[in-house]
Amino acid sequence: MIIDLRSDTLTKPTAAMKEAMWSAAIGDDVFGEDPTVIALEEKLAKRFGMEAGLFCPSGTMTNQIAIKLHAGPHKEVICHKESHIYLYEGGGIMANSMSSVRLLEGEYGKISLADIQSAVQPDDVYAPETALVSLENTMNKGGGSIYTLADIEPISDWCRNNAIKLHLDGARIFNALVASGEAAEDWGPRFDTLSVCLSKGLGCPVGSVLLGDRQTIWRARKIRKAMGGGMRQAGLLAAAGIYALDHHIERLAEDHRRAEILAGYLGNLSGVRTVLPVRTNIVIAQLEPKVKPEMMIGKLKAIGILGVTFGEDSIRLVTHLDFGDEDLNRLREKLAGGL
Repeated sequence: MIIDLRSDTLTKPTAAMKEAMWSAAIGDDVFGEDPTVIALEEKLAKRFGMEAGLFCPSGTMTNQIAIKLHAGPHKEVICHKESHIYLYEGGGIMANSMSSVRLLEGEYGKISLADIQSAVQPDDVYAPETALVSLENTMNKGGGSIYTLADIEPISDWCRNNAIKLHLDGARIFNALVASGEAAEDWGPRFDTLSVCLSKGLGCPVGSVLLGDRQTIWRARKIRKAMGGGMRQAGLLAAAGIYALDHHIERLAEDHRRAEILAGYLGNLSGVRTVLPVRTNIVIAQLEPKVKPEMMIGKLKAIGILGVTFGEDSIRLVTHLDFGDEDLNRLREKLAGGL
């Protein structure tokens, strides 16, 4: 039996989630008449202490809408060089917003206030205007590293004092909150927009929600329409999100626990140089120079374990809702003889 740890997006809806979806009240969301979509948007906005939300098909769309809201031609977005918005969204920053990008370094994919301050463009005709700072939590390429409020607060205060917008790609924001023990309502007010993905750690089949103030989300709704993101009876999908918010957040700690154990197993394999510190559910193993990522992934696949290559010298495995303790034990047994 295959153990699939390529991503936490591979989960299937549970039976109870399917029942919630099947029994959802629905309407036409483009007309603003789907009661379950409205309930999901309001539920998440309230949880994060923000005014409004917009349900979209994907986190890429919520991120790209946010960038288009805050930036544009002759303006610039500051982000880490390994940010999802830059690496994995199809060149959307340029295609959708025609914005420049200033890429920063930072350990485990995180950037600091000092990094941001040094990157802000001067106010002259030679440079684009710095319009937006985008952070990612958890940081995928940083091995699931997390920002805490102590990291975020000085950045937020400085951005507001300098009329620069701040967006959070909250791809796995609930993983970060479970790991830090911090409250969602303390996070929302720190950002102009915040994207919450439902189809990763929370186990929904589809969807992300963009949060902001009412005026911003009204503008976002127009952009979503132009991008083709308006969905009709989307309550069937939104119901999965409501169910996940009620039942799948606390259990993320189990994914984190299993990821730590998994990291120990990988660290003992021949060919693995080191494993990045595990904070949440992402495990990145860096390989010895003589071992290519494709080779290591091939060896794992041969014994029934799926992961992905992750750059020139690394592989990634991600724990999730469909990977339990029995699967972890089977994985241990598969690895016991080495590769």
